Amino acid sequence: MILTAESRYNQWVREHYRFLLRSAWGLTGSRAIAEDVVQDCFTSAWKYRRQLRQPELARAWLFRIMRRHALRHVVPGTQSFGHDEESELACEKSSPEGLDDQLDVVKALTRIAPIHREVLVLFYFDDMPTAQMAEALDIAPGTVLSRLARAREALKTALSAPARKPVAPTTATASLAVLRKV
Repeated sequence: MILTAESRYNQWVREHYRFLLRSAWGLTGSRAIAEDVVQDCFTSAWKYRRQLRQPELARAWLFRIMRRHALRHVVPGTQSFGHDEESELACEKSSPEGLDDQLDVVKALTRIAPIHREVLVLFYFDDMPTAQMAEALDIAPGTVLSRLARAREALKTALSAPARKPVAPTTATASLAVLRKV
């Protein structure tokens, strides 16, 4: 069966849409902006698809494109979640007592530097292996690990800001693990 360009494009979107939307949402803090970013990403990626020399790295390549588009859409310090977006981003099947902690984690992500946010999103939301994260971010695997360690510290600091009740590190880690299911 010969696939048309349109059917190949649709298949490509089906394969990568959820991953890119979760990542863009985590980076931008807004589902609406994330949807625009992902649409722009697919448009650019499809236009330049012949530049992808290793199909097994498509996910990392798409993330890099999406990341560039996300940075164009987001002005630092303006990311904020609407009430509905917070609820939707936090896992719907969560227990009521854990929901507040999860929402705190989601809000805290918007208060940390994008360089930290992106490694947390890739690691916790998208379960991306370190080597693939390194490819997506165009950095060494060791740098990924050090950024991830610094990002966790930044998240802990954001979670324990004076305006918020302190969250134990294990709670923050558990909340991030639950958010992977989004």
